[in-house]
Amino acid sequence: MKALALISGGLDSILAAKAVKDLGIDVSGVYFRTPFCLRKKKGQDTPEELAAALSVNAGIALRIQDLGDAFLKIVEHPAHGHGKNMNPCIDCRILMLQKAREFMEQLGAAFLITGEVIGQRAMSQHRHTMRLIDKEAGVEGINLRPLSARLLESTVPEQQGIIDRNKLYDFNGRSRQPQRELAVMLNVLDYPNAAGGCLLTDPIFAQRLKDLLKTGVYDANNIELLKLGRQYRFSPETKLIVGRDESENADMESLAQTGDYLLFPPDDIAGPTGLLRGAVSEAILRLSAGILCRYCDLTGRASLDIRLCTIPEAETKIISVG
Repeated sequence: MKALALISGGLDSILAAKAVKDLGIDVSGVYFRTPFCLRKKKGQDTPEELAAALSVNAGIALRIQDLGDAFLKIVEHPAHGHGKNMNPCIDCRILMLQKAREFMEQLGAAFLITGEVIGQRAMSQHRHTMRLIDKEAGVEGINLRPLSARLLESTVPEQQGIIDRNKLYDFNGRSRQPQRELAVMLNVLDYPNAAGGCLLTDPIFAQRLKDLLKTGVYDANNIELLKLGRQYRFSPETKLIVGRDESENADMESLAQTGDYLLFPPDDIAGPTGLLRGAVSEAILRLSAGILCRYCDLTGRASLDIRLCTIPEAETKIISVG
């Protein structure tokens, strides 16, 4: 008997998958990648990397799948609305379960496994919301939530005797203690602290995204730029991003597109890279150079020559900022 588990990179989903696997079910996993996952930082794993590592440790094969444009559309216009910030949690869950059902059928699996716990999340983890999500996703009766199963209606695999309901759990609420205790029981010992991996729940990122939806091109490249640096909106068409570390500087250079300007301090000065996108005038170029200069280590200099390079021609302009 096969089942497909949705793996998020957090503890709950891997516990749910491992609990069912330990009942003798052949469990595979799927991780859904969106443009709004945390970017890779030095010394910090992304949710995708955590999902992969946890799946290896649990002996569960993992498939990585992009949600792509379908997810961008529901973020912009979610049928069930946004949460506190820009998170369309109900619509997101419906889309993931719809895709998971397709993969389940390809795999020949009999049911799905998710790590949801009743009452843990305000928007999407209540009984009536779970029923709504399952109905709209077309997974009624085949979406097993092992961590709260004994508090929910029995699913088809329970009714058919494939899964012993008495060996499932009755977790409820926001406390993490039951999960920590279960992790020890299931020998899941190396796991991340509870933390959201979706930037749509972050208030600062949400404001940046709202600004992009009003003024910019809503695509993957611009979404990636929202994750970077200090951001300055000069006009509806024009924006400057200033990096905060070497990693962000490198990411901005890789994301630069035709028509953009990249701004650099002199080679012998420690300072950030800037990316200027949109309608550009001489005044905006000078303003951008001045902003970049603010974050440079001037080491006693009265002025600094900021280098501006156009993409893709790589024509260079020097602006002296004093």
